Amino acid sequence: MLSILVLHGPNLNLLGQREPGIYGSVTLDTIDRQLEQAAEALHVRLSSLQSNHEGTLVDAIHAALGQHQGILINAGAYTHTSVALRDAIAAVAIPTVEVHLSNLYRREAFRHHSYIAPVAIGQISGFGADSYRLGLDALVHYLNHTEG
Repeated sequence: MLSILVLHGPNLNLLGQREPGIYGSVTLDTIDRQLEQAAEALHVRLSSLQSNHEGTLVDAIHAALGQHQGILINAGAYTHTSVALRDAIAAVAIPTVEVHLSNLYRREAFRHHSYIAPVAIGQISGFGADSYRLGLDALVHYLNHTEG
């Protein structure tokens, strides 16, 4: 059975109360429950972690080696600032899909650049909580069609 690591970056623990006009009213717990339901239907196992700390996310990516076949990540603001997360993803070479609730390209210019996108197999943004489910579907499809 495929195992997917889901990483939620900084401030995502505040979903549902943080800037609902941008991020919606869905909580992170709800997103995780929706992902678990989708994973069950896809016959994959999920392990989820939210952290506001860059090093914790880097450590989780390193620990994924040999444990998970894919990574689904919403790095939040670290998307635009963290060479460390980018390098960790590149180092473990685990297929990774980057997701975002909002459409980064309709927001402030500093959000238009992602350090993660060049080392990810794809990026999905702008579909609210559905971005996670769409990302999971895409990642599982990729893994099922590239695994030998």
